[in-house]
Amino acid sequence: MLKHTPTEIAERTALRINPAKTCQPIGAMYASLGIHNCLPYSHGSQGCCSYHRSHLTRHFKEPVMAATSSFTEGASVFGGQPNLLQGLNTVFTTYNPDVVAVHTTCLSETIGDDIPQIVGEANRQGLIPEGKVVIHANTPSYVGSHVVGFSNMCVAMAKYFATEIETKPKSGDKIQVNIAPGFVDPSDMREIRRLAEGSGLKVTMFPDTAGVMDAPQTGEHVFYPDGGVTVEELRNLGRGVATLGLGRYASREAAIEVEKRARVPREILDLPIGIAATDRFMKVLQFRGGQITKDVERERGQLVDLMVDTQQHFQGKKVAIFGDPDHVVAMSEFARDLGMIPIHLLTGTPGKAFGRRMAEIHGAKAEQLNIKHDSDLFLLHQMIKQEPVDLLIGNTYGKYIARAEDIPFVRVGWPILDRVGHHLMPTLGYQGAIRLLTKMLDVLLDRRDRDAPDHLFELVL
Repeated sequence: MLKHTPTEIAERTALRINPAKTCQPIGAMYASLGIHNCLPYSHGSQGCCSYHRSHLTRHFKEPVMAATSSFTEGASVFGGQPNLLQGLNTVFTTYNPDVVAVHTTCLSETIGDDIPQIVGEANRQGLIPEGKVVIHANTPSYVGSHVVGFSNMCVAMAKYFATEIETKPKSGDKIQVNIAPGFVDPSDMREIRRLAEGSGLKVTMFPDTAGVMDAPQTGEHVFYPDGGVTVEELRNLGRGVATLGLGRYASREAAIEVEKRARVPREILDLPIGIAATDRFMKVLQFRGGQITKDVERERGQLVDLMVDTQQHFQGKKVAIFGDPDHVVAMSEFARDLGMIPIHLLTGTPGKAFGRRMAEIHGAKAEQLNIKHDSDLFLLHQMIKQEPVDLLIGNTYGKYIARAEDIPFVRVGWPILDRVGHHLMPTLGYQGAIRLLTKMLDVLLDRRDRDAPDHLFELVL
């Protein structure tokens, strides 16, 4: 399918081919689903909302509930205020959510709809019942990426709910930490919570899609699953001793907003993928009053043992990694720690912080790497044709490059559309690193077995 991708790279300033990202509203919708009893609301055309819902459903294999203003030609010309007013009235009357999280689309952003003004008008008309809340985030699809949209909705959570709380915890109360987990799967949020709560801390995670996008099959439809951060928890963000933002792109701005509004200091960390990043995460928990348990020490020891046992299979292998910037940063560090050489590192999300963080992680070697932000998979394919790799890591869209260039491929990140169950298995923390390492080693050894002559086709590793 991609056999005719040219090796020679030409400068492109106004064209993206197979972009390594999707649009802001999808990220905002996913973040909204991490609030308990929340209904995401897409202020734009019905087609936009349908696409965003279906794309999330294809990854999580879960139904995604969301409402839309259903713009037609009239709203596109004269503005969407009547649509949003009628929509909010319908949503609260029919579906009774605790929170409606409004995000914009290309169309409403181009028109210039003033969402706070429209929500204020809804309040004046009595369309928002007492005790219910409408929050909003501006998420124009023509800038940023789904990661930016996720970040913007997390900022909205802090902006609408976080307040300074002066009352001190009582003696014997657990120390609270707030965690903005980043654009990760529900299983990863569970793993982050397990590590933090296992250290003896109380955790307020926002958003938290565990229990929402991985709800069990019970035979009965539940419109609002049990999971998600509650409004009460969001209003108590000010009780935290710190807000840990995991991922500079997805969580940094939300942590800053909590600090600004609730006077809770922020700690910005990489996603805890691999041993080094997880070590840093655990050290921050310890610094904030947590205790490293024997169980966690054992998990780390098992990871170290596995890294030592398999080092010869990773040493010197070249790897290309693409996807969300926070994932690529952390995965490149883990690949380095395994002895691999991360040659091509690419994200579709814009932002020079990507290159700066890569330089911090890889030091002088960063100058020898192809580090690209705001880019696409067409360029990644060209770079791989110029300098082949032994392993490709990224989301489902990498399968075409992997097939064209006959490269072992590991699916990591979002979206994974052609496999099932990935969102149920964490890639964060020490246990997630063990799973990632095993997946990477499996595909490398599958390649070795496939290509081995009979006399080297070994039974035992």
